[in-house]
Amino acid sequence: MADARQDKPLPAAMRYGRGAMNLTDLADRFGSDKGSTKHRYAELYQMLFLPHRERALNFLEMGLQIGGPEHGNSADRQTTDAPSVRMWLEYFPEARIFGLDVSDFSWFQDPRFTFLRCNMDERENIRAAAEALPELDIVIDDASHASHHQQFAFLELFPRLASGGLYIIEDLRWQPATYERPGITRTGDLFRVYSESGVFRHSDPAMAAEFSALRADISGCFVFQAHYNKGLRDQVAVIHKR
Repeated sequence: MADARQDKPLPAAMRYGRGAMNLTDLADRFGSDKGSTKHRYAELYQMLFLPHRERALNFLEMGLQIGGPEHGNSADRQTTDAPSVRMWLEYFPEARIFGLDVSDFSWFQDPRFTFLRCNMDERENIRAAAEALPELDIVIDDASHASHHQQFAFLELFPRLASGGLYIIEDLRWQPATYERPGITRTGDLFRVYSESGVFRHSDPAMAAEFSALRADISGCFVFQAHYNKGLRDQVAVIHKR
């Protein structure tokens, strides 16, 4: 039996099945790194998403399985699972789930799932993918984590977010050497400064101007620490649209 002593954290297994459907339970069951064994993003997402579970919303996640080119593998690698897609399909029973990745996941078939293949290293590719999408309610960027990929995606996709929608960028503390461009403002710094000052500051003035043009549509911006520890900043950003 799991140890329930008061001087130790309560194991996730001892909470399983309690209360409303819980995203951490699903993340752990499907093997998503958003669950209790790694990033714990599901704890935050449960609070944000539970009121919307039964809605017929449009949900997009970028990045469907770990191990892509950001880790030195080929974009044409053989993909074997899409754990978070399976998780979202179960958590949101009425939602349309869209998945975007540089690798091929067209083999994953479900009536409520649509896959778009996209190399995010070129902004034009992201723009083309955005044009193929409906108005979105929730976007999660869990793709390469390269700063310019994250920023191009935000500039193209945030305008397609419905009023009241949520745009989330994960893993802000890690950028892949294979993709990260020297001299670019890191996405974590970009949104942390904005959350503190209301101003977007970027090494590229044109990018700063593009982000600034979206400020009127931002209701709130919060940057959460790694494992919610104040000593470890910039892990996940949540931007709410007016």
